[in-house]
Amino acid sequence: MATKAKIGILGASGYTGSELLRLLLRHPRVEIALLTADRRAGQAMRDVFPQFAPFDLPPLVSIESVDWAEAKLDLVFCALPHATTQKVVKAILNAAPSMRIVDLSADFRLSDPAAYARWYGHEHLAPELQEKAVYGLVEVYRRAIREAQLVANPGCYTTCAQLPVIPLLKAKAIDPDAIVIDAKSGMTGAGRAAREAMLFSEVSEGFHAYGVGHHRHMAELDQEFSKAAGREVIATFTPHLAPMNRGILATIYVRGRRGKTAEDLHEVLAKTYAKEPFVHVLPFGETPQTRHVRGSNMTFIGVARDRVPDRAIVVAALDNLVKGASGQAVQNMNLMLGFPETMGLEQIALFP
Repeated sequence: MATKAKIGILGASGYTGSELLRLLLRHPRVEIALLTADRRAGQAMRDVFPQFAPFDLPPLVSIESVDWAEAKLDLVFCALPHATTQKVVKAILNAAPSMRIVDLSADFRLSDPAAYARWYGHEHLAPELQEKAVYGLVEVYRRAIREAQLVANPGCYTTCAQLPVIPLLKAKAIDPDAIVIDAKSGMTGAGRAAREAMLFSEVSEGFHAYGVGHHRHMAELDQEFSKAAGREVIATFTPHLAPMNRGILATIYVRGRRGKTAEDLHEVLAKTYAKEPFVHVLPFGETPQTRHVRGSNMTFIGVARDRVPDRAIVVAALDNLVKGASGQAVQNMNLMLGFPETMGLEQIALFP
């Protein structure tokens, strides 16, 4: 491979696509060789996001105009809407079988195509590729990601919930049947498409739950929690929309097993993540805020006692556009291409 890997971003005009570009412009080992945005095809990136005006970037083109065999890219990020990526990935790999892909949509996150059809309302369009896809939660699947050709980047809510809960399930420290996840996300989690429900006057000065009882991220949580526990786990999960641009805060209620206290759960998490570069466990009793991780690839986790002796409250915070999407995608890229995992992500400044 050349000194710099040639990278493409599909869907560069969306929030996660532009965040990928922001991060990759800092990366010393990549060259941005392709940017697509169907509705903005023919425009420059500065026309969509003026902050990119100082940079010499390729023009935005439509996906249909790309000759994948001729493009000779090392890796492509798919920052496309859900239910559109399966066909695109299939076409890419048919034309360029050695291409490596990180998909930021939900199209390859569920290992069972039948579960995908049940939760997303249509048949999986590339089940043969699903067999090869690796779930891209780096702290859990690091070894498999290094060898993967297709990585399914996890959802933002699920990353925020799985990082604190999976180690506790693996350690058999909590009751798998008593997990309640109350999560809040900023508005960028809903994407950049124009919708009446996302107008400023509709969401400002308000706070509401959505997807109550049947949010698609539940399928991811069920899948990964069940793997960690070695048995079926169905957690209670309710997402909320908060009137802020970016960030996720998940407040998670759990019950210790076999006399495990909140302090014991904190010890499990502290040991699990002691050497992880992008997960930080706060001192016992402290809890994070979204502003502490804004703009960074970090996840902060705190544990506190509940009034009931066998229960604990676990709070996690991350930036939904970075560790919840594009930053984690860059982590995956680094592993897949043999770069240091933290490359391009270490110097991201946290916003005040």
